[in-house]
Amino acid sequence: MHVACLGIIWVGVSPVAVAAAVGLYVLRMFAITGFYHRYFSHRTFKASRGVQFAFAVLGAAAVQRGPIWWAAHHRHHHVHSDRPEDVHSPAQRGFLWSHMGWFLSRRHFAPDLGRVRDLLRYPELRWLDRFDILVPLALAVGLLVLGKVLDARWPELGTSGGQMLVWGFFISTVACYHGTYTINSLCHVWGRRRYQTDDDSRNNLLLALITLGEGWHNNHHRYPASARQGFYWWEIDLTYYGLRLLAALGLIRDLKQVP
Repeated sequence: MHVACLGIIWVGVSPVAVAAAVGLYVLRMFAITGFYHRYFSHRTFKASRGVQFAFAVLGAAAVQRGPIWWAAHHRHHHVHSDRPEDVHSPAQRGFLWSHMGWFLSRRHFAPDLGRVRDLLRYPELRWLDRFDILVPLALAVGLLVLGKVLDARWPELGTSGGQMLVWGFFISTVACYHGTYTINSLCHVWGRRRYQTDDDSRNNLLLALITLGEGWHNNHHRYPASARQGFYWWEIDLTYYGLRLLAALGLIRDLKQVP
């Protein structure tokens, strides 16, 4: 994925391609933070089965595996945060391992499914986990075809199939990767601690902006069941604002608040 980003040398850049990259970054980051994390991992609100599956598909498009795998590992993290059993703690195994080394290890490929029995009841979620490459593949092909159509019909845009693939899929996905990974790594070493939790979680405004609100990590570890991670008005939590909008539209309900 990282090497494929070098394709910009050959495909170049256009405003349309960059807009696609930014838009897909925001959309997929929201699906990861709002649903993979706050919904599937912590059940901080309720959603219908249809909405649940729709956002599971969007989350799968971020190429971070399926919702069951993701939630299982994250629940394990909260039980053992920054202790020896925590598979991605920078305090235990160093920064690079916590950032991305842990999920490249075969030892951590299979999650503890005993922690996600509530999710295993849904065959569509199990299907997404089993065939987790299909949604990203469909997105990549769709972007390639879209770029070719734009090039054929509106050549003045200066956009090609290769350009949409490289910018819209590879660059956007890698940016989404590292945005997500910073919460495991940087948010346990860089920032301020409002609450004396049993781990090294920190609050960090910069990381909150990059991840649409996940940077208020010390807040989250204090009250993980809350749909809101920016507890005060000045703590920008774009994911929570998006969830409030979905609730206003009737798509989700019963957002759990800070005690």
